[in-house]
Amino acid sequence: MSRDNAEDIVRRATAAFNGGRHGEAIELCERGLAQRPGEPMLSHLLAAVLFAKGEIAPARRHVEASLARRPDNAAARLLAARIARAGGELDAALTHLDRAIALNPQREAFVEKARTLELAGRKAQAREAWEAILKAIPEHQEANARLGRHAWEAGDLAGALSLLARATASAAPASVWFDLGVVKQDLRDHDGAARAYRKTLEIKPDYAEAALNLGIALQESGEPDAAMQAFARAYGLRPQLFGSIAMALTSARHGRLWLDERALRAALEHDPKDHDQTRS
Repeated sequence: MSRDNAEDIVRRATAAFNGGRHGEAIELCERGLAQRPGEPMLSHLLAAVLFAKGEIAPARRHVEASLARRPDNAAARLLAARIARAGGELDAALTHLDRAIALNPQREAFVEKARTLELAGRKAQAREAWEAILKAIPEHQEANARLGRHAWEAGDLAGALSLLARATASAAPASVWFDLGVVKQDLRDHDGAARAYRKTLEIKPDYAEAALNLGIALQESGEPDAAMQAFARAYGLRPQLFGSIAMALTSARHGRLWLDERALRAALEHDPKDHDQTRS
């Protein structure tokens, strides 16, 4: 097979992959590799397709075959890092990322490194990595969100609020809105917390913790009926939250005392308004 033929197969396989025809893409790559074993472009693409299908072990083998021929290919290093991380090999992922950054210091590689440091539990290094990204790209949503979380964990509520407010200035994942709700709740801004939790549930309706925290925020705002509906929603999503709901109902300033556990469970299971107020 000539190099031109290999590139032609890569183009056809890429088109198949982008069109959702994963089987066709794999067949094309395997056919090409049968004629030219170890061809780095085909090995790289096959690894990418297999990784997209969640086939980690064969994806790792093929990306390693590609790197054996082209060890200084930054894109292959980045793919190898993602595959290693998905397989729980975080040190290997970081090694690939450091090499990718040395070869081609692109934003994507820095973000992947920050994410991997988070997963590895290296909080100080992860924070530094996110700070470097934010310094270069002040509007970077994920960096704002992650640093907001770090600030909250460090007890810097004002800093966390500022960072998370920036992260939610544009469309943001439910988890970021949830973190904003937690910070506002800790600042005793219960109305603001309730708005953040409602947004969380709008994005991810099955977010049980958001429904629980919404109930607590509404209760603290003096809205016991709406709080009860939020608690009912949380209980419906995750019955294991019953203990947390019972504690919240009996410990807040505007709480209610439930002496009969069965009566409380029955009240949580019967929601005549189908939780509408938790969605408003």
